[in-house]
Amino acid sequence: QVQLVESGGGLVQAGGSLRLSCAASGFTFSSYALGWFRQGPGKEREFVAAIIRGGGSTYYTDSVKGRFTISRDNAKNAVYLQMNSLKPEDTAVYACAAERLYRGATADYWDYWGQGTQVTVSS
Repeated sequence: QVQLVESGGGLVQAGGSLRLSCAASGFTFSSYALGWFRQGPGKEREFVAAIIRGGGSTYYTDSVKGRFTISRDNAKNAVYLQMNSLKPEDTAVYACAAERLYRGATADYWDYWGQGTQVTVSS
């Protein structure tokens, strides 16, 4: 049974930092690209970041470049999202996802999803 379980969300003031974690099981983690998506209140789900199988390439949406960093630990079957300089507009439910072959930011491409963790940034 495939599981992706996020943790690390919470309430933080603008300018602060959070580190999200996603623990995976039930599939060959090292063979999948991993990503983070978010959905803010009243907004559609949007791509945040992705890291390919070997970890050699990463991708970010423009609004988080220079502030967020995605990383993975294949030995621990985990993917992380370090979020710095947080802004109120980063407030959203953040979910991790896995895709067998990275084809881009479109959510429909991704095979497995976690339930998400809430991140709230106060001004």
